Amino acid sequence: MRLAAAIAAILLCLPLAAANVRLYLTDGTHHVVREYEVKEDRVRFYSVERSDWEEMPLDLVDLKRTKSEVTTREAETKASKDAAAVERKAERELEREIESVPSGAGPYWLSGKDLKPLKQAESKVVGNKRRSVLKAMSPIPVVTGKSTLELDGGEAALSVARARPEFYFRLAKEERFALVRLSLNKGNRVVQRWTMVPVTKELIEEHDEVASFRHQVGDGLYKIWPQKPMEPGQYAFVEYTEGKGNTQVWDFAVTAEPAR
Repeated sequence: MRLAAAIAAILLCLPLAAANVRLYLTDGTHHVVREYEVKEDRVRFYSVERSDWEEMPLDLVDLKRTKSEVTTREAETKASKDAAAVERKAERELEREIESVPSGAGPYWLSGKDLKPLKQAESKVVGNKRRSVLKAMSPIPVVTGKSTLELDGGEAALSVARARPEFYFRLAKEERFALVRLSLNKGNRVVQRWTMVPVTKELIEEHDEVASFRHQVGDGLYKIWPQKPMEPGQYAFVEYTEGKGNTQVWDFAVTAEPAR
């Protein structure tokens, strides 16, 4: 109760402290006052220092400078309040947006006010030797040399007509994830290039990552958007454990934005 009373007392004092102004004098000095008023040839003011009302001749007070500072401070206070209101509104909108993200893991495209889940794609590992096709699994078969992780076909089913689309990505567990651009190889889309080191059996995964902003907005939930406009083409989100070859893929295409 004492703490609550102390806080209440502080809050009651804040408006008074915030209302203090400098009453400038013609000699360059000033009084800190809570308020003042002009009465004919005198200025009446409440002195913060002496906690009492006082008066002085009007010709000793620099009213122009005093009023200018008050006007400037009022404008700054209003601008600060307006900015805070805009920030609170943006925070509330973001909170509502976050609450709308489904609980299922994976990426979601923010289309207007709607969130659309990206469908997980079926990928395959294609080895350079004999072009043998291996099903992607964890752990992967031990195949030395180079191979590629690919998606069938040259185009994704989902098209996004925005150069800087926004996404949410919800992780099922703590793993690496990235927004990547896909390349074409004999009619299929290449997601990653894999190199298996012969002796150590170390797997090296490489992909063409899109530079993106990544903002964590919840437990395992991120908002992602590209740093620069994305060129039309084939893209995907990948989630993987480095060196394990257990990459999961969600593909989409970026098309040219409609003319306005």
